[in-house]
Amino acid sequence: QLQLVESGGGLVQPGGSLRLSCVASGFTLDNYAIGWFRQAPGKEREGVSCISSSSGRTNYADSVKGRFTISRDNAKNTVYLQMNSLKPEDTAVYYCAAVRQSLLTVQAIVQTMCVGVNYWGQGTQVTVSS
Repeated sequence: QLQLVESGGGLVQPGGSLRLSCVASGFTLDNYAIGWFRQAPGKEREGVSCISSSSGRTNYADSVKGRFTISRDNAKNTVYLQMNSLKPEDTAVYYCAAVRQSLLTVQAIVQTMCVGVNYWGQGTQVTVSS
């Protein structure tokens, strides 16, 4: 069974930090770019960050630049999202997603924030509140 499982969400005060993890099972992430998306109540899902399979390319939404860092450990089949200086507007369900990539498509995939998802995770709730 092919799946992505997120963890690490929770309740945190403004200014705090969380690290989300996304673990793949049933397939390896070596040939996939991975994106983090989020959806707040009443809003559309938005791309937060995207990383190429080799970690050579990354992209961030303007709203999280300088605060969030995406990374991956292909040996562990895991991708991370380190979130610092959290704000109430970061409250959302966070999803990871895998996009199959090739040498020809990797730049376009990362620049478009991982458009063209092949697999989605089930999501993890992040709540930033005092």
